[in-house]
Amino acid sequence: MLSALDDDACRAILEATTEESLTATEVSEQCNIPMSTAYRKVEMLTEADLVEERVRINTSGKHATEYRKCFEDVRVSIEDGDVAIEMTAPEADGEPAAGASYAVADD
Repeated sequence: MLSALDDDACRAILEATTEESLTATEVSEQCNIPMSTAYRKVEMLTEADLVEERVRINTSGKHATEYRKCFEDVRVSIEDGDVAIEMTAPEADGEPAAGASYAVADD
């Protein structure tokens, strides 16, 4: 997760997908990155649970995968050699959503 947040292209994708869901093609165009990079970075963000995948259903019958940022804040803390990462989900209908927490032991 921290590697994804440290990556310039990933941060650009997170910013672009804050307000709307985008396909990899739209990510490539909006973030001015090559398609191969867009696919690689959205995969990295998906694996880090920073974006969620959805299926965009088109009336033409051809469906596309789209991506959207799925957190509001990320907090990282270190205590007694352990790294804890807490993600706050975006508010839905004005109500704060529950956060997800991850604990990473420093071995």
